Amino acid sequence: MKTYRGYLLDLDGTVYRGKEVIPGAAEFIRHLRENNVPYLFLTNNSAATAGQVAERLQAMGIAASADEVYTSAMAAAHYLAEHASPGTPVYAIGEEGLRAELTRHGFVLTEEAPRYVIVGIDRAFTYEKLTVAARAIRAGATLIATNRDAALPSENGLSPGNGSLVAAVSVASGQEPVVIGKPEPIIVRLALEKLGTVAEETLLVGDNLFTDIDAGARSGIDTLHVLTGFSSAEDALNHPNRPTHTAADLSEWLRRISP
Repeated sequence: MKTYRGYLLDLDGTVYRGKEVIPGAAEFIRHLRENNVPYLFLTNNSAATAGQVAERLQAMGIAASADEVYTSAMAAAHYLAEHASPGTPVYAIGEEGLRAELTRHGFVLTEEAPRYVIVGIDRAFTYEKLTVAARAIRAGATLIATNRDAALPSENGLSPGNGSLVAAVSVASGQEPVVIGKPEPIIVRLALEKLGTVAEETLLVGDNLFTDIDAGARSGIDTLHVLTGFSSAEDALNHPNRPTHTAADLSEWLRRISP
């Protein structure tokens, strides 16, 4: 079997479900640490900071640090830094994770004549925020979305995801967004730069064919579909982008790669 020198790991449905760790996930991550195999937790979550994501993992008994987390908010701010200089005015719809990353990169958060409108999940989204965003975009601002996830899993079922907010802003402004998060290749490219491995030697692991597996396919990176979350093995048979590997969970994959 091909030896992978780096891993990009999805979280919800791959490492944990809700507040519960998926059996075998902690052991697999421990294996990577003990064998000095670099990895990043790659998530479309833009609400939380990397530190908050790491703290959540630690509370579940999984060793994690902020340096091992890469969020769609981090990727959006990084992408924007490639196209605009510090001090550029931007309007952000989003929560702490997105706002903190934009500020860290030196962007000015404002409603006054922003050059970019960045949309991340915002559970305090209002008609007023939609109006500010749409008017800014119609005046020339560029629309960027941290991700286009239609729904988010919760203890009470599916809740509207960031894609719902992006759709509202896009319709109101008449502009399609630049999308950063999975399944788009932008977040994978930036994550690989942070990880320090090349695509040919890296494996992207996830449970969702439409985000994780498609992200790998669009980025020229091998994928591992774990059957612990959103998509089933039967789903994969009919999916346009077939995963490179399939495993019941991370413990099965660990057994395969262990000598």
